[in-house]
This record gives sequence, C-alpha cells and structure tokens, in this order.
Amino acid sequence: MRKLFFFLFILSFLPGRAADTTLVIGLKETPPFIKKTASGRPAGLSFEFWEMIDETVSAKVQYRWFDNLEEMLKAVAVEEVAMSINPVTVTEQRMDSLDFSQPYFISGTTIARRSESTWIIFLKNFFSKRFLSAVAILLGVILVFGFLVWLFERKASSEQFRSSHHGIFDGFWWSAVTMTTVGYGDKSPETTGGRVVAFVWMFLAILLISGLTAGIASALTVSSIESKIENVEDLRRFKTATIDGTGTAEYLGLYGLPDRYYPTVEAGLKAVQSQEIDIFIYDRPVLRYSLQQGEYPDIIIEERNLKTDYYSFAYPKGSALRSHFDPKIVRALKSDSWNYILRKAQKMGEE
Repeated sequence: MRKLFFFLFILSFLPGRAADTTLVIGLKETPPFIKKTASGRPAGLSFEFWEMIDETVSAKVQYRWFDNLEEMLKAVAVEEVAMSINPVTVTEQRMDSLDFSQPYFISGTTIARRSESTWIIFLKNFFSKRFLSAVAILLGVILVFGFLVWLFERKASSEQFRSSHHGIFDGFWWSAVTMTTVGYGDKSPETTGGRVVAFVWMFLAILLISGLTAGIASALTVSSIESKIENVEDLRRFKTATIDGTGTAEYLGLYGLPDRYYPTVEAGLKAVQSQEIDIFIYDRPVLRYSLQQGEYPDIIIEERNLKTDYYSFAYPKGSALRSHFDPKIVRALKSDSWNYILRKAQKMGEE
C-alpha cells in the first residue's frame, strides 16, 4: 500500500511520465474489449477507453498478459499487478477480494442457441414421445367406451355391432363419431346398458376432447413454448454451459448451473453447433463478436438478457488507485471520443 501512495504522490506533482515508476496492468484477451495484436500490443474497446485516461498517468505503463481470468484477478488481489483494465463484471464474491472502479460499460448476460425452422420443429415434435403419448391416450379412451357399447349391443343390435371380434371395430367407430360430435347416425345403441354408456360418454367426451386436444397441440408446439426463457430457472430444461471462473459462472452457480464448462467462448459455441449442449451462456458483446468472427450459421443470440452486467477496472482491495482514477473515468465517459467509439462498435456489431 505504501508503494501505491508513493505512486500517487508522484502522479500529483510530475507533469510528465516518471521513468523510474512503473504501473503494471494485468490483461486477459477478451475480444472485442481486450485484443492482443501480432506485435503483442493491446487493442480493443477497453484499451481504447484506457488510452483516454492513460494520457494523464505520470508513470511508465507496463502490460502483463494472462491466459486465465481467475489467474489475472488473483494477481490483482495479491498486488502482483496494480490493476486490470479488462471488462471485469462486478460480483459479490469478487468484491470480497477486489475493489472496482466506476463502471465504464453496461452489458448483459444472455444465451446462444441453435436456430431451427418452424417446419423442422413441427416434424420433430410430431414424432415426439409427448405427442405419441397424447394420441395413444385418446385412442385408448375411445376404444374403452367403444368396447363397452359393443358388449351391450353385440346381441341386441348385431346388424350395427357385429357379434364377432369385428364388432369391436364397430364400437370404436361409434365411440369416435360420438366424441367428435360428427353424428353420422349409422350406429346407435338400442339397449338400456348401451344407452347409459352412450350418455356417460357423450358428456365425458366434451371434457376429454378439450383437454386431450390441448395436450396434442401443446406437444406439437412444445419447442417454441419451451424455448422462451424468461429467467434462470427456465434454463433447467436444457443442457447449459459457460466459462469457468467468470462472473457468469458465479451467477449460474447460485442456481446449481451450468451442466458443463468450456475454456473459451469459441469452444462453447462449437459445442452448441454440434449439439453437445443446448445453450451457451455468456456476455452479450463477447458472444456477438465471436459469432461474427467464426462459422456458426445455425446459432442465434436471444434478445432477452438474463441479468445486467457492469464492467469495471479491478484493483487490489483498499487500493488508492480507485479514488485516483474514478474522476477521470467519469470525465472520459462523458467525452465525445468515447461516444464515438461506442457508436462505431455498435455499428460494426449490426453489420
């Protein structure tokens, strides 16, 4: 901490950069916010924002790259590096060991999934277990009441309900016609027992046909209904994944999710493409950038966010750099330069 206060003392009084003072900043490649150029220099939205503040730093700035986000944040926490300008999501768990700057970017956590045409969904659901079960139940109920009528009518009305096993089909036909209220009139029970069965069936069919029809319709459209994800609890119906050690992983962990972890966004999107998982969950701008850069023709991003994310710089706990840089961050956020950068990034994302 003394080193940091001494560093701030130098910043306050020296107009130019101090050659003997170095500010080490941790970085982890996270396109489009932090990218590593061929020469090893940083680039990206977060770096462009930092450059607007960097001009006011009276010290030599050195960048240290990390392969893993957890490793980088740990280095910040133990003061191996002075800070990180990565787009770090502020979470309750991270606040126990880190301090965060004024947020400089507001984003959201969303999902990436495969897109299928309406006809493919319909045909898939037409042969689904749920649809076939609904049809089987309906046919079973029709058969039961048709069989009961046949038992009563097979001797008294043998011309309508044949006494042989073929008469069971006659009863099934009568039951189906009665349930659908078609009313052909080619078959009608004449015995008291048969009419009692018919009376019960006519009223019961009104209730059953509405419920079973709704069940069949639901089975045929189940994919479109289930694909509507309103909150995190809805994700339990799917095989989900994200990147371990991220703010998204911490958030999903509160709900006992996800089912899998992948090391990179690209690996997660490939898993969705190959149907290893149903949904990959991560930060919207990072997902959108990765989809633009890769070959994922069947993957789309949901419009709804599961939660709102605030990106900030990360400092060691109790770091004086936070109070030093926050006013500069606020001024940079209000500048025309930053608004221009955001508009340019948004336009690129829509192309």
